[in-house]
Amino acid sequence: MTTYFKRLRAVVLEKGPLCVAVDPHPSLLKAWGLPVSASGAEKCARHLVNVLSEQVAAFKPQSAFFEMYGSAGIAALERVLADINQTDAISILDVKRGDIGSTMEAYAAAYLAKDAPLAADAITISPYLGFGSLLPAIEAAYQNDRGVYVLARTSNPEGADVQLALNQDGSVVQNIIDAATEMNRDSANRAIGLVVGGTHRSLGCDLSDFNGSILVPGIGFQGGKMEDLPAIFGDAVEHVLAVVGRGLLSVGPDAQALRTKVSKLIG
Repeated sequence: MTTYFKRLRAVVLEKGPLCVAVDPHPSLLKAWGLPVSASGAEKCARHLVNVLSEQVAAFKPQSAFFEMYGSAGIAALERVLADINQTDAISILDVKRGDIGSTMEAYAAAYLAKDAPLAADAITISPYLGFGSLLPAIEAAYQNDRGVYVLARTSNPEGADVQLALNQDGSVVQNIIDAATEMNRDSANRAIGLVVGGTHRSLGCDLSDFNGSILVPGIGFQGGKMEDLPAIFGDAVEHVLAVVGRGLLSVGPDAQALRTKVSKLIG
């Protein structure tokens, strides 16, 4: 099986660097005329995959908007991930898991094992229990040719209090970036990506040596713009996978409106 990084690069070269955030907010479901329920979230998500899978490189389902409906929501999420798996688009499950020891191993098994019902091509993970706590997920990604995206410089403004804090080795976020860069260099498969928001005028960190995928939320509704990404990311822009959610989903559910909006975003 081809590594996650190579699969992602191939589909981005073909379709462009856009990832659709599959975020079936209750307000969105109401706007689409769908029930605020597991079935409504599923209909919304599967419609997006059906309509846009030939246009976009990746989909990023937000697990929380399915988990809120309990077991029915989790079952719906399984079917959404299965739908994405039937296309050539990449699935990135936004779960932001982070824990230690056997608990992190269990999270890794839930999302990154080959035959896991909730398996995705990649997941988001949190390093704020220490970068070393992520090793079970990183090792599972290596073993199964999947990817992980480590929260680094997130799009929310309050994240700066932690991420830009300084220690004897520099800022917290720079330590995370450097650790991910080193592990990608040592492993050669570049399975470790970063989450870096596209809403900042200045990132406050150095991505020039980073050698993996960069997932960039905040495009559209949060104020980030596709045309600003080269200035924000510099040479690292070649690794950017831009995420758009409500800025796109708000034009739906009409299929042609969704496709037209994607075409404008990709340019």
